[in-house]
Amino acid sequence: MMKLYYLQNQSQKVAIAGVFVLLLPNFFPDLFIPLGRTYPSLFSEWNAPKPIHLRLLTGALQRQTSERQKLDLWSPLADQGWKSCDDPSHVPFLPKDSQGYLQVFLDGGLNQQRMGICDAVAVAKILNATLVVPHLEVNPVWQDSSSFTDIFDVDHFINTLNDQVPIVKELPSKYSWSTREYYGTGIRATRIKTAPVHASANWYLENVLPVMQSYGIAAIAPFSHRLAFDNLPLDIQHLRCKVNFEALVFVPQIRTLAEAIVNRLRSPPNRNEEAVTEYPRKRTDYNDKHANGKFVALHLRFDKDMAAHSACDFGGGRAEKLALAKYRQVLWQGRVLNSQLTVEELRKTGRCPLTPEEIGLLLAALGFTNDTRLYLASHKVYGGEARISTLRKLFPLMEDKKSLASAEERTEVEGKASLLAAVDYYVSMQSDIFISASPGNMHNALEGHRAYKNLKTIRPNMVLLGQLFLNKSLEWSQFEKAVQNGHKNRQGQMRMRKETQSIYTYPAPDCMCQSSN
Repeated sequence: MMKLYYLQNQSQKVAIAGVFVLLLPNFFPDLFIPLGRTYPSLFSEWNAPKPIHLRLLTGALQRQTSERQKLDLWSPLADQGWKSCDDPSHVPFLPKDSQGYLQVFLDGGLNQQRMGICDAVAVAKILNATLVVPHLEVNPVWQDSSSFTDIFDVDHFINTLNDQVPIVKELPSKYSWSTREYYGTGIRATRIKTAPVHASANWYLENVLPVMQSYGIAAIAPFSHRLAFDNLPLDIQHLRCKVNFEALVFVPQIRTLAEAIVNRLRSPPNRNEEAVTEYPRKRTDYNDKHANGKFVALHLRFDKDMAAHSACDFGGGRAEKLALAKYRQVLWQGRVLNSQLTVEELRKTGRCPLTPEEIGLLLAALGFTNDTRLYLASHKVYGGEARISTLRKLFPLMEDKKSLASAEERTEVEGKASLLAAVDYYVSMQSDIFISASPGNMHNALEGHRAYKNLKTIRPNMVLLGQLFLNKSLEWSQFEKAVQNGHKNRQGQMRMRKETQSIYTYPAPDCMCQSSN
C-alpha cells in the first residue's frame, strides 16, 4: 500500500513538473528569446541537425583537386572588354539656381539604403534640387540607429558629386522644422508618401517639383526602390553608378578595421606568430601555391527569418518544422506563398537557401581545398555554431570578424548591424572570389560592384543544386561533375542588364563603356 502511494506521489510530481515546463515560456518569455524575436524557434536552434548529405560529405572530405583545376579556379578574370565610362570631353553641368531642397527617408538594411542613396542623388538631378544628406531610418529587425555619417564618408560623398548635384549636410534654419518627427505626427503638405515603386522621371517632375516650388522643400518617405531602371537619360544612369561605385565610401574606422581583417586573411598562418584575438587561430599547412595569400568571401545568408520565410526543410525534423511554421505565422500571418508548395517543389525550383553544409559541398565540388582561406560574411546564422560545424569541417581555415579582430578593435562596430555589414562589404570587395549562399540585397550589391571592377564572383545555380541535393543516391564524383559543368559560366562573366533589372546588379551597358583594344 505504501509502495503504491509512493509511486502515485512520484507520478504527480512528474506531471506537475511537466506542466510547469510547458507553461514556463508564458510566464517567463524573456528566457526564451535570446536567439530571436519569438520563442517558438529557440529549441530548434539549439538542436541543429546532423549532416543531411552524409554520402556527399564523405566524398567531399576525401576530395582531390588537380593543379590545373586550382589554377583555373584562382586565376583572376581576363579583360572582358568593359570599363567605367570616363569621358574627359564631357563636362558635368550644374545649374546655378536650385529649385529647392529634397529630403528622403530610407528604410531597410545597409545595401537597400545604399541603392536608395544613389536613387536620391539621381532624383535631385532630375528635379534640379539640392539634396539633403539622406536620413537612414532605424532598422526594425536589427534596431540599428546608425546614421549616414556613421557609415559613409560624408565629405567625400559631397565633394565627389559637387559638379553635378548640390548636397548639404543639414537644412538651413528656416526649414529646421522639416524632420522625421514632424512628418510622423500628421499629414503634411511637404511630404510625398505616394511615390510608386520604380517611378519614372516624369512622375517626379509632375508630382514632386510643384511641391518643392511652392514650399521650397519636399520630403519623400518611403523612398526605397522609388526610381525606375528604364527610360532614363544616360547621364542619369551614369550618375547613379558614380554615386554607387565612387561617391559612397565607408568612414575611416570601418575601412581601418576591414583592412586589418583583409591583411590577416592574406597572411598565411605562421606557427610562431602571437594570436591577435581572444580566440586561438587555426593552424594548418598552407602549401597551395595558386591560393597562397588569397581568400574567398562567403556571404552566408541563412538567418532565422530567411529559413522561416522559405518554408523549406533543413533537416531538423518535425520539431524544427513546427517551430519555423509558428515563427512564420507570428511574423507574416500566413502570407508566405512558399508555404503552399511541397518541399520537393521548392527544391526543384531553386527556392531554398543553401544551408552551411550545402554551400560547403558546393565549394568543395568547385575545387576549393581544405586549406582555402574562407571569410564568413554573415550577421547571424540560424542554428549558430552547431549549424556551421559541417562547413568548418570542410574548411577549417574559415574565419570571421571575431576570429580575425580583437574585441577592442571591434568596439566601434559591435552591436551595430549596418556597421558590421559595411565591414563585410569592404572585405568581400577585397576578396579574390566572392560567393553568396542565396540571392538578396548584399548579394546583388556586391555582384554589381564586383562586375564593375571585373572581379570574380561565383553565382550558385540554385535550381541545379536543389535538384542535386534531392537525389540521395548521388555519388560524390557525379555531384562534383554536375556542379562544375553547371557553373562554368557563372564565375564573373559580364551579363548585360535586361529591362526592369537593377542597374546596381547589372552595371553594363548603362554604366559601363566598351573598351577599345
